[in-house]
Amino acid sequence: MSEPSSSEDIAALAKGGRTNIAGFVLRLGARIPFLFIAGRVYGPDLVGRFALAVVVVELAALVATLGLKRGLAQALAETERPHVHVVWDGMAVAFIVSLIASCVLIAFPQVMYPDSDIAGLDRFLPCIIFAIAWSDVSLAALAYRHNVKATVHARAVIEPWTISIAAWVLSFFTIRDGLVISYVLSMAAAMIASLIPFIRSYGFPHGWKPQISRLFTLAQQNVPLAGADAIEWGTRNVDRFILGLLFAPKIVGIYYMAQQVASLPQKLKTSFEPVMGPVVTKSLADNDYPAVANQVRQVAFWIMAAQACMALMGSIPGQAVMGTVGPEFVAGTAALAFLLWAEVLASQGTVCESALVYMARHRNLMISITMLGFQIALSFVLIFAMRRLGWPTNYQAAGPAVALLLSVASTSLIKSALLRHILRAPVGGWRWPILWAIVTAILVGSLFTALPKRFEWAELAIGIPAIAGSYLFVIWKWAFGAKDRTLFAKLPRSDEATLPVMER
Repeated sequence: MSEPSSSEDIAALAKGGRTNIAGFVLRLGARIPFLFIAGRVYGPDLVGRFALAVVVVELAALVATLGLKRGLAQALAETERPHVHVVWDGMAVAFIVSLIASCVLIAFPQVMYPDSDIAGLDRFLPCIIFAIAWSDVSLAALAYRHNVKATVHARAVIEPWTISIAAWVLSFFTIRDGLVISYVLSMAAAMIASLIPFIRSYGFPHGWKPQISRLFTLAQQNVPLAGADAIEWGTRNVDRFILGLLFAPKIVGIYYMAQQVASLPQKLKTSFEPVMGPVVTKSLADNDYPAVANQVRQVAFWIMAAQACMALMGSIPGQAVMGTVGPEFVAGTAALAFLLWAEVLASQGTVCESALVYMARHRNLMISITMLGFQIALSFVLIFAMRRLGWPTNYQAAGPAVALLLSVASTSLIKSALLRHILRAPVGGWRWPILWAIVTAILVGSLFTALPKRFEWAELAIGIPAIAGSYLFVIWKWAFGAKDRTLFAKLPRSDEATLPVMER
């Protein structure tokens, strides 16, 4: 690939990431009200019960996509069939598997509520699985055409604002079912917001007839991708399920809130996922391995630098942050810190996986499975060890967060080494000025955390911007180069796409 073409790829990644980072800011603004309402109005017990149910439903929805969130770009790039038929094949597969998953969970609702009675609308929560799966597949199809604005609109505006508003309104009518109903409404709204641009872009499949054999072939081809998605999701959510087995719903609720705050930096990583797949597959189609290594290095640095900033802003004033959600949730401060820094350490491995799922999908899957097993085993070991030593419950509950941090750090090292071996080029995004920026931010933040408790408002209102400002100054001054600054450059306007659409 020529240098101008490589620059176009970085520009495409920058444009997609910039658009979704704007969406991240919108999502942050919408998610905070939900966390406040859930914590203050519904309380940790109901939040914990809701968290366990959602973890099962979202896993079922992820499996129902059969890896199409990542595999659809490759399927579209390689097919000779009309793209509209391929994407509707994917929608058909997702609907069929969603229907099966819904029936199983409705028949056995105890899987979603292992530690509480089932009543009201609990049993019918799985009916929303197809909406989540359809939204994922349709947004993946739009991402192939570099339309990431649809993802921002559906995931960063419609979904979080719907759940926040619905949770508040429903709290006046039903505290018990309010969170579940608001979740269903938000997923349904996100599906509609995804389908409208999807149909505008691809249209309806005229002359299309679902071919069972082709559908099963598509599903079989995407098993490694579906496994990678499921393992990635499981890595971030199995800790919640483990806590549900060993602790009361209240503890799960506190941990879930820490997890939700920590998941906000995780969205920075997903800011690049919609456009990363198409750009990488294009370079792989040209057998341009140096370009792939360059793309991985660049995006890994962007994500790592941004997530470290968010981790500092959340972990240094951690008690004040969790106290904003509710006084009972301050017990989750330790878990919050470990979860935030786990996201920073996971970023390199996640970006490497964007290429490995196409180049070494089976080895990538085996690494992910092995490390997930390590994380689960270590979670139980840490909890029981701390329990045996008589440590407080909130320390025990942070055990899975520690296990996650160690697991994702090891995974990043292993996957980076594998991808470097395949591409025969460095893929690491780490730059030493990140460490200098972290030290600077910690020194600045310590000044505010040392203030008396009556000045806690200053810790949040002034301290967090000061932490971010000092960190970003060092990063911009000593870590960012010309290519890095394309993330903030204004590119020439085009209709959603920076690179030509690979339509056949």
